Amino acid sequence: MKRRRMMGYDYGKIWVAGAAGRVGTMIRNMLDMRDVELFETDIEDLDITCAGDVNLFGSRNRPNTIINCAGMTDVQACEGNVEEAYKVNALGARNLSAIARKIDARIIQISTDDIFWDTNEQSHHEFDTPNPRTVYGKSKLAGENFVKELAPKHLIIRSSWVYGAEGSNFVNSIIEQAGKGMRIEAAVDDFACPTSAKELSRVILRLIQAEQEGIYHAVCAGHCSRYALAQEILRLLGREEVELVPIKMGGRQPGFEGPEYTVLDNMMLRMCGIQQPSGWKEALREYVADYVSDYSTANENKRKERGM
Repeated sequence: MKRRRMMGYDYGKIWVAGAAGRVGTMIRNMLDMRDVELFETDIEDLDITCAGDVNLFGSRNRPNTIINCAGMTDVQACEGNVEEAYKVNALGARNLSAIARKIDARIIQISTDDIFWDTNEQSHHEFDTPNPRTVYGKSKLAGENFVKELAPKHLIIRSSWVYGAEGSNFVNSIIEQAGKGMRIEAAVDDFACPTSAKELSRVILRLIQAEQEGIYHAVCAGHCSRYALAQEILRLLGREEVELVPIKMGGRQPGFEGPEYTVLDNMMLRMCGIQQPSGWKEALREYVADYVSDYSTANENKRKERGM
């Protein structure tokens, strides 16, 4: 993937925690190393739940921006391990916020639409009151609160249904199941804004350049159900013959009956004149095209290695 150079802006030192994830990886790909001194850590390098390690790393390297891309994001796993969810999503954010305050750095916290829950078809802007119902949403909101309380210079960016090449996510799961010709189930009563890691990362860098602080929503324009998203993926793949079965949320996650409507509104981006992400169908089309191209290239290289 080509790196995009952001001309005329001195990023200084950036520390990305959770750098191996979809957003952390994309941020690295978009930065030109001539513009920034980049520190990247993931769980194997540094555990953000350990305050001592976070303090030591931050004090030694003294970044001027800390981007927290780390998190426990599996909703069902969070329900089954409440303490671990809060440890990663809340305590980790607290530790990073504490060192940010100590070294006078700005912290950028990546958060989620799951801090809201509503059955009404109404989008949520940055000034709406959070009302999470899942452990995941509650733990991420706790992380937001630590950031606001501890770090004078902070930027909280909420997004939804973020997908990218790294890690497991709904989009990749549908692509993989379609490739195997598997029967696919998708919820018709779960609505949000599918957002590519590329579009989200672009907004993060725009906000850094504009030296913005506070809370921002950053999602691709438009929204859909999980079922409609799966339909569009199959259409883009040319695999519309694959069986796609509509289900209710309770059929996939017992105890979480829908409907659920966590559609975010990018009100702050509009008011501050920051360029918003592209439409969700446009971003998905670009992602699927790249995914298919990368898959074809990988298969071609394997055939060459085998002398075929």
